[in-house]
Amino acid sequence: MPTLPSSTPGAPSATALPGEPSRARFLILTLLFVTVVINYLDRSNLSVAAPRLAEDLGIEAKQMGVILSAFGWTYAAMQVPGGWLVDKVRPRVLYPAAIALWSIATIGLGFVGNLVGLVILRLAVGALEAPAYPINNRVVTTWFPERERASAIGFYTSGQFVGLAFLTPALIYLQQHLGWHMVFVVTGAIGLLWAVVWYALYREPREHRGANPAEIALIAQGGGLVDLATKIRPRSKFEWADLRAVLNKRKLWGVYLGQFFLNSTLWFFLTWFPTYLVKYRGMDFIKAGFLASLPFLAAFLGVVSSGLLSDFLVRRGCSLGFARKMPIISGLLISSSIVGANYVQSPALIIACLSLAFFGNGLASITWSLVSALAPERLLGLTGGMFNFVGNLASVSVPIMIGFLVKGDNFAPAITYIAVTALLGALCYGFMVGKVERIQEHP
Repeated sequence: MPTLPSSTPGAPSATALPGEPSRARFLILTLLFVTVVINYLDRSNLSVAAPRLAEDLGIEAKQMGVILSAFGWTYAAMQVPGGWLVDKVRPRVLYPAAIALWSIATIGLGFVGNLVGLVILRLAVGALEAPAYPINNRVVTTWFPERERASAIGFYTSGQFVGLAFLTPALIYLQQHLGWHMVFVVTGAIGLLWAVVWYALYREPREHRGANPAEIALIAQGGGLVDLATKIRPRSKFEWADLRAVLNKRKLWGVYLGQFFLNSTLWFFLTWFPTYLVKYRGMDFIKAGFLASLPFLAAFLGVVSSGLLSDFLVRRGCSLGFARKMPIISGLLISSSIVGANYVQSPALIIACLSLAFFGNGLASITWSLVSALAPERLLGLTGGMFNFVGNLASVSVPIMIGFLVKGDNFAPAITYIAVTALLGALCYGFMVGKVERIQEHP
């Protein structure tokens, strides 16, 4: 785990607080990290199984594009309801319920043998995973001061790449020896076990036995919303005025659209990437499995570097906007280098281009820090839901778009498309977001 700073701007030093601050927030961060690993395994396990699954079931490229995109249909559609739910139900209850249900749907994928069944269950996984990242954002905003938050977000976000880097070869090995069905059964079973662990260990800051008053004061004085749970109104109805409040700000649309373009690169790697290596670049399953881990490792380095760099800039006195946006914009520009894969032939150079691009994607992935800094306090979950809704329209459009752009053995138009979306994302964050400060609601 990266070392996070222990003091906050304008707050007394840790030694000035009543006692030495405890470090319970780092246990919470570890819980988030493991949850993200499991979350992304259940998103991407289909991409691992796809080449063999398609061969066994006689599924064509366009049909596979539909199956790969099915997760995104409901995942995107349920973001706003999911974000609204995050504002009403505590993470200790909502998160394990969601994890358990999507894990059951994941296990079910191992027992279906037709196109319709695959699509239905992937729709279920997408709908049930929808609250996950708004919950992550709600938890880190509650448990971390602003000065530590980008590093915290970078650390738990890195879980999606660490898990894929180290576990994708394991899943491919599992598929080779036990069949593609077991890829879904094993990943789903892990999720069921983790739902129990989360419920047993997670608490709000003031309810956590491991968090002493000094740590709670450190978080609160640094902008952490330690009392957010007391503001939950479980019986309040949905209000259209709340939705308008998160839709009528240009700076929020800058992060919404920027996230869509950022996610376009991510969803190429989560869906078509193994098929690209095996079918269009002629690599065998085992070789592709190990080479596929390298871009994910590069993305992990990008994510961790991004959070640490952003918080370092804050501590050095840079504005919050510059500290948060600089890694994001730089990363998106680097990510456009994926187009270089169209002009090289050797496996080493192909993987080098893809690794550099995914490093950039990782470097840009602290976008949730902007949601945390910009969202109206009362509408943190709803803002996160809208952000994830627009961003994850990429999970719907990218797999299908690639399926249509691929012509015969030519994957180059699809790679070019991904490069262009990265450039558009940099423009959104550069010109639409503006000054980074929390949006205040007016009575």
